[in-house]
Amino acid sequence: MATSPPYPTHPTGPAGGALRHAHWWQRKAVRYGALITLLTLSGLVILALVREQTGTEGFLVGLGLAVLPVPLLIAAFRWLDRVEPGPWRNLLFAFAWGACAAALIAIVANSFATRWIATATADPSSADTLGATVIAPVVEESAKAAAVLLVFLFRRRDFTGLVDGVVIAGVTATGFAFTENILYLGTAFGTDQITGGSGIASVTAATFFVRIIMSPFAHPLFTVLTGIGFGIAALSGDRRRLRRVLLPLSGLLLAMGMHAMWNGSSAFGPYGFFAVYGAIMVPAFGLLTWLVIWTRQRELRTVREELPAYAVAGWLTPGEPFALASMRARRLARQYARRRAGRQAAREVARYEAYATSLAFLRHRGRRGRAGADFVVRERELLGELWRRREIARPALDHAARATAPPVPVVAAPWPAHGSYGYPAQPAYQPSPAYPAGPYPAYNPYRS
Repeated sequence: MATSPPYPTHPTGPAGGALRHAHWWQRKAVRYGALITLLTLSGLVILALVREQTGTEGFLVGLGLAVLPVPLLIAAFRWLDRVEPGPWRNLLFAFAWGACAAALIAIVANSFATRWIATATADPSSADTLGATVIAPVVEESAKAAAVLLVFLFRRRDFTGLVDGVVIAGVTATGFAFTENILYLGTAFGTDQITGGSGIASVTAATFFVRIIMSPFAHPLFTVLTGIGFGIAALSGDRRRLRRVLLPLSGLLLAMGMHAMWNGSSAFGPYGFFAVYGAIMVPAFGLLTWLVIWTRQRELRTVREELPAYAVAGWLTPGEPFALASMRARRLARQYARRRAGRQAAREVARYEAYATSLAFLRHRGRRGRAGADFVVRERELLGELWRRREIARPALDHAARATAPPVPVVAAPWPAHGSYGYPAQPAYQPSPAYPAGPYPAYNPYRS
């Protein structure tokens, strides 16, 4: 095994040896502190507003019921992101933004707009309808899209394609729906306390059925359209600036339109909600699910096609591209490392897999002329991360490659058989009733 990289690593120091001191507001600690402070203040304010509208008991009931779909949705989006998993801090930011900042913006802006329309038109009922079908979709989708935009701008290395846009948008919308469900369920519980409703016929049960059982994916579905726009824009080259602006805007407009149709479904008659749910929401959910899973398989194919070049150069072993292009092989590699060297080794193998996937995507963008100006620097960084973990990751991935290798059929030689070492050539095999012509299991050279 080689003990040094196939070629020297790129120097990590600044060009010319001059150190550039960033201003205080450009330091990571200052930015993180400002962001955490903003989200914390937003969370405290939204907590006070929701508790004021629902009461303490209603808030606790709403919180207990609203949290039920959150782990399932987060797990689903995390599963979609398993090929090139993004850092947890991005997901935590997205969820916190949706649950705190976006929810606060929506509550304040929707209330102000509805009151202004009611005062201007002297018709509170029409103001509520207009606010739900026009104002709320615009305000809420814009507030949620802000999180996707921030990750797209400031975490560009972690935002490389359609799946990343879907995951960030979906987690943001999950946080927003969580806070909104607390408000709706807490208010419904307060109504039941006043009217004496209980059981299946209660307002709380009806609200829980509609928002938690039937449509927990509603808000994520809307905002995912915005995420798809950003994801396709991330695949575009830096020179296509118009496309990088129009695609996210188009996705945002689609999200607003679907959200408006969902909110206005009650205006289509007594069965309008079920008609919109069955004719639009469910098919759209199925179509987007298929699109994301297809994109996930396409990402694995990209890994399989791009990494062999690095195996030829000596950075990877011949079996690694195959193993890294299979989710089953990746899992087996992590399990092998955990059995042999513990959990820390399994985590290192997982990081190795993530860096190798990022390297494949980077090379794919570079071959298509869509990589940024830092392509060479980023490539060297990723190769360096792989090289530092090779002692732990390579045995695990080679084991996984052998365990998941497809069977290789044995092909008969095109020349006639000849005897050797003085023994006559054996007659060709002839099928018989005792030994029919097959087929028989193919030979696998990786299995002993």
